[in-house]
Amino acid sequence: MSRSLYVGPIPVPIHYYMRGIELQTNQRRRVSAKQVKDALMELVLPEEFHRLIGPAINSGSSLFLYGPSGNGKTTIAMAIAKLISGTDPIWLPYAVTAGGYIIQIHDRLVHKQINVVRGRTAELGRIDQRWGLFERPSVAAGGELTLEALDLRYDPIAKIYEAPLQMKANGGMLLIDDFGRQQVSPANLLNRWIVPLESEVDYLRLQSGQTLVVPFRQLIVFSTNLDPNELVDDAFLRRIQIKVGVNNPDEKMFYQIFVTEAKRMNIPFDKDTFLYLLQKWYRQTGRTMQSVHPRDLLRTMQALCEYEEDLPHMTPELIDEACRCYFVS
Repeated sequence: MSRSLYVGPIPVPIHYYMRGIELQTNQRRRVSAKQVKDALMELVLPEEFHRLIGPAINSGSSLFLYGPSGNGKTTIAMAIAKLISGTDPIWLPYAVTAGGYIIQIHDRLVHKQINVVRGRTAELGRIDQRWGLFERPSVAAGGELTLEALDLRYDPIAKIYEAPLQMKANGGMLLIDDFGRQQVSPANLLNRWIVPLESEVDYLRLQSGQTLVVPFRQLIVFSTNLDPNELVDDAFLRRIQIKVGVNNPDEKMFYQIFVTEAKRMNIPFDKDTFLYLLQKWYRQTGRTMQSVHPRDLLRTMQALCEYEEDLPHMTPELIDEACRCYFVS
């Protein structure tokens, strides 16, 4: 206890962990076009958009989502995460040991365990209780991300290490949301990962100075509304295999999104009121359409109707009031 306060399943030697991850990620993941379409079905996107996303999921390396804010980049990323978690589950140890120290991998916020009755499976028989069967993990980090979260973090009280985010995400997906707005500069963040993205291994250092080599096997998704050319250099962009622009909708897509959201909220759609919105608040003002506008404007109209103790509906007067509340002059 004086050496470590860790309590839990016995840690696995790190070389067994490496071998376990490699065995479960050597073969490329296979998702069909239908699976990707179904995962994105709640979003109104260009017809062939799924062809840009599917290959990135199957390659399991990296994806760069960019474009103006409010068009669903984060929603697309979370749909990808849900799709990946629904594929074949993965065996992960709760903790590993290296250099005489314990590194805890299991995180209840990240790893969703699949129950195995009495430690047995029909295919494998009795299983090693140091390992658990989990859904493919999905880790998301936004503006709070620091470089420290990408390295081993030592707890001086418990005297154990906590695994970095990318190690917790092995076998699944790691989302860097709002890329470019983290507490760490984009250059430092990219320098940290430029080698792992190429070699699929990461290097971590213990307090003793010993360096550990661990697998770097997850789909990394970068999502940003900033100009990619101002964030990263060509050397890094080459290492990200697939770059996908998520752009502002045209009037046809905007109409489809509005109809879909109105149906979802049980608000009767009125085409004349929609055309009024389009003409007065977009065409005349030159305002840019965003995919999030229909949902937000309909929510505001719904709240106004509830306040007046009226049934939800669409009228030009409600559109004007909702837009004056929503848009900044």
